[in-house]
Formats: sequence, C-alpha cells, structure tokens
Amino acid sequence: MEILSPAGSPDSLVAAIKGGCDAVYLAGKSFGARAFAGNFSDGELEGAIAYAHDHDVKVHVTVNTLIKNSEMEEAVAFVKFLKDIDADAIIIQDLGLLKNLTSVDIPKHASTQMQIHSLKGIEWCAEHGLDRVVLARELTMEELGRIIPESPIETEVFIQGALCYCMSGGCLLSSFIGGRSGNRGSCAQPCRKRYIRDGEQGYFMSCADIYGMKYLEDLDKLGVTSLKIEGRMRSPPYTYLASKAYSMAMEGEKGEEFDEILELLRTVFNRGTCDGYLGGVVSPVQSLYPDNRGFYIADVRIRNGAIVTEFDEPVGIKDGLSIFSGDEKIGGFKVMDLDPIHVPFKIKDGDYQIYRTYDPRIDVIKNEIGNTPRFRGDTPRPEARVKLEKQPVRDLDPELSFYVSSIKNLEAALPYADRIYFDNMDRIDEAMEAVGDVECVALLPRFDALDEFSFNDRPVMVNNPGQYRACKDAPRIYGSNLMNMFNSSFPMPLYQTTLSVELSRNEVSNLMAYYPGRTEVMAFGRTELMYTRDPAMDNGSLTDETGASFPVYKDSRGFSHILNSVDLDLLDLIPELGRSGVASVGLDLRKRPSALVKAVGRMCREPDEKLRARLKQMCGGTTTRGLYARKV
Repeated sequence: MEILSPAGSPDSLVAAIKGGCDAVYLAGKSFGARAFAGNFSDGELEGAIAYAHDHDVKVHVTVNTLIKNSEMEEAVAFVKFLKDIDADAIIIQDLGLLKNLTSVDIPKHASTQMQIHSLKGIEWCAEHGLDRVVLARELTMEELGRIIPESPIETEVFIQGALCYCMSGGCLLSSFIGGRSGNRGSCAQPCRKRYIRDGEQGYFMSCADIYGMKYLEDLDKLGVTSLKIEGRMRSPPYTYLASKAYSMAMEGEKGEEFDEILELLRTVFNRGTCDGYLGGVVSPVQSLYPDNRGFYIADVRIRNGAIVTEFDEPVGIKDGLSIFSGDEKIGGFKVMDLDPIHVPFKIKDGDYQIYRTYDPRIDVIKNEIGNTPRFRGDTPRPEARVKLEKQPVRDLDPELSFYVSSIKNLEAALPYADRIYFDNMDRIDEAMEAVGDVECVALLPRFDALDEFSFNDRPVMVNNPGQYRACKDAPRIYGSNLMNMFNSSFPMPLYQTTLSVELSRNEVSNLMAYYPGRTEVMAFGRTELMYTRDPAMDNGSLTDETGASFPVYKDSRGFSHILNSVDLDLLDLIPELGRSGVASVGLDLRKRPSALVKAVGRMCREPDEKLRARLKQMCGGTTTRGLYARKV
C-alpha cells in the first residue's frame, strides 16, 4: 500500500519524503481545501514535483474546493498547468470542474468531499474518468470489506490525523455561522468550540485523531491502494514522524526505534487518538479539550511550586511540559531540574495534569530533515476557455416542494404542495399512497454504504453520485443541495437539481443565466448544518458561546442531524428567484409542527403581512436570509 503524506508547505514536503512516504498531497495557492496552510506558488509546485520525482515520490495536487462560474477558467488552466509540470494526479470535488477536465489527460482522484461511500459511488467515479476514490471516513472495516474488493478503481483510506465531525462535503456549520466555507477551503473549525448540552459544557463535536496502525494488515488484505495521513496544517516534524511511523510499519520494522518514533509522534501533536469508525460505530469524540496538548504524562499534585507526585513516564532535562487544570492551560516550561521538578512560575498548590509538548530528540529529527531547498520553476500557466452558453430569459412561477418526515405533516402540506420530499424510509410506501395526485419523492438518507436504498420504481432525491448511480432507472431523479451544485457546468442529468445553499443572490443569478436545466433553491427551514455518525450525539440541542441554540435530532438509522439555530426565510423572494429562472423552491419542514407547515404553505400561496408577522413569531421572532444574502 502507498503511504500518502501531507505537505502543507515546502518544509513539510521535504520532511514527508525524508520520512519515507511513497507519495505526497499538496496544494497551490488556490482551490485547495486547506486554504490556511502554507501551500505552494506555481514556481514552487514545479520545483517541488521535480524534487519529489527525483526521490521516487509521487505528487497529488488538491483542486478540491467548489468552483464558481467566475473561477472555472482559472481552475481549468491550473489543472492544465499541473499536467505540464508532471503532477501525478489531482484530487477533485466539484462535478462541474470534472466535466470541464475531460480533455485534460491527468489522473483524477475523487476527494472525500465528493461523499463517495458505497460501491455504486465508486462505480460512478470509474464511469466518469476518475482513477481513484478517497473514501468517506465514516466507513467501518466491515463496510470497507464489502466495498473495496469489488472496486474497479484505486481506493484511498484515511489512516492518521484529524477526523471531521460531519460527513465531509456536507458540512455547512462554518459557513453559516462564520462565513467561512469548508467546501471552499476556509473552515473555521466550529466543531472544535465548546458547547452546552443538557446543562453541561464540553467539546462535544471535537474528534480525537484517527490512529489506525493496527488496521494496516487488514486494509492491505482488502486491496486498499493508498493510506492517507491527514495534517497539512501541522509541523514538519509531525509530517516526518507520521510518514516514518507508517512506512516502518508497512515494512515490518518494529522495535525500539519504531516505539521511539511513535512516542515522539504523540508529543509533536496530540489531541487524543481513536480508531475513527474503522473499528465500528463508536464515538470518536474527545470532549475534554479540542487542542494539541502533546504527550500525556500524569495527573499530579503540585505543592510549594514543585511536582510532588511520582509517575512512571520518564521526564528528562530540557523536556517541555505544559500544566493544565481541566481545559485551562496554566503555563508551560522547560525542565531544568529533577527530583523534584520545579515549576518556574507562581502556581497554587493543587491537582493538575501535565503533558510533554517538547522532547529534545525532536531537534535530532529537525537536523535529519535538514534545510529545505528553494523550489523553482518557470513554466507558465496555459490559457483555458470554458464555453458557457447564455440561456434565454426565464421568468417562472416557482413550484413549492415540501420536505417532511411524517404523514401528519405530509397531509398538512398537501393543499399547498406541488411536490413532497419524504425522508422517512420506513413509511415511504404509506406516503406514496397518501399524496393523491401530488408527486411524492423518496428523499434518500445521506449515508448508505451498502446501497440499500436503490429505488427504480418511484421518484427519488439523491445526495451524492453513488445514489444517482444506484437509482439511475428511477422515473425522475432529483438532486439535493448536498450534490453541491455550484456552477453552470454541473453535469448530472437530473430532472431537477437543488443549488448549493452557499451561493449568494448574484451567484444564483449568474449560474441560472448559463444553465439550461431545472433547479430548486432552498427558501425556508432550519438548514441542516451537520450530519454525523457519532452515536454519542443524541436528540436535544447544542448551545454555543453566543447563546445560539442548534437543534439536534437522531434518526432511526442512528445518524444525528444538527440544524441551524434560526430558520432560513426567502419566501418574499420567491418571485425574484422565479425571474432568475429557478423552477422550484424547497421548504424544509421536517420535524416541525404541522401548524408551521400550513402557515408556510399559506404564506407562499396567499402572501399576507399579518400572516408574515405570525410566521416570524412561530419561528421564534428571528429568521435569516442565510448565505443568499452574503457570499463565501
């Protein structure tokens, strides 16, 4: 199996290669999902690829953000440039960009942001020119065992590093509360913040890092092509040590040196470790603290400025230690004496936790990595033209599509609905019978590793390419906003596609000016910001530091849905959307009172100021225009 290491900067690239990896992944200055890493200029990319190839290491370049119409030509030109400088592959999320790269002969890998988590998803990738798929981190070893042996293309699995709480490619929390989109490479990491749940404070969405060393043999037997180490935002010593550890493990090099590498790896970055979901559906959350604390030493008693507790873990002169009390950092220092260890600043007597954050052996690692050469290149970017055909002006009267979960709310919506999206698969047949002449669409679950929900006898709404592949013979196929339609090049031949909820008013208008198909825009409801497999997240709410409360509900399959704290309300803008050519508006009323369903339906059909005021009151007095009113 290939060991694929992160290279967030030129220094980390050198560290990864000297650590023994087989390939690295990195990004240019734009279109990479880690916009705040150091990344590489065009000249640095060219030099870095040449350096890596000189060391028999492949280079995969991330072009895995969602692309706006205004950016498409630049993105295509960038990929052509990557081909010219001999990049080994690109990693891609945006389906419109994929369509515009059919003539560019460079290996293409489906980013985990593409939400591929089933055999049908892999088959779709194979049929559309992708050579490898980076599988969703929510998959268990059992599920991987039923998918990977049948894969027609290469597969890549995350083995080490940070784990997103939400299914990648479907997280909207950062963009909705902070204006920074994870899908655009600028995640503000709100999952690492402290929240209140059931009256208690904690970091309830902050995952420990995946540490999958014990799964290497089983993954190898399954036929996994590549093991991916996350960490483009981390230090060169981390990159070196992670690369070294997994490379040594793959070569069967166990022993004292290996144990030392693992110890140092836990020192340079450590927020706790877990199996992710590889070992099964258990919570990956480490809720005590969200940050890197280094290697845990012990709980200790400090008296008169000295650590008086004896502990088994050896501590040496010049080790760096940090002292914590719960989630509060008291301070850090370099050890200058032993037996006892004195704290060189004022500290109250009491009980604390200590962590090693620095080990003098890391200096040896830094010396082994050595200096980074200056990477240079002078290959120019080629020009690229993306032809978009201007569409005739369309002034439509948008249809009303209601999202509901219960028969009661379905019945409340029927007098107003042109269409029902029904997401309760246990009662879908009953819903189909109850709607009469109104179209009822089966809204599929977001995660379906074994392709259980592959209806071909009824209309369906799909969330990812795999579900489209599984339901390709359905009489009508709708795409949810999770298909991340962000530009007019979107290639899926769906009956109707919901635009990304991260698009602004001007971006919606521009997209529609060049897209001939039917589209829907979400116009009302609590936007689903996160979808998680974490079994510890239960029904209730999460309250952040500003007092905003985010409703949470767990579905019958054990997945939890975290909703926005306020309702999206674009109801008064439905005529504007129609003038842009939008064919339908989505009204998400899942898990809401039937009275609200009726009020929203009446407001759409018979707008009235008194009803508008009452509707706002029913929504708690506050609503939002969402990202339609501001761009990301």
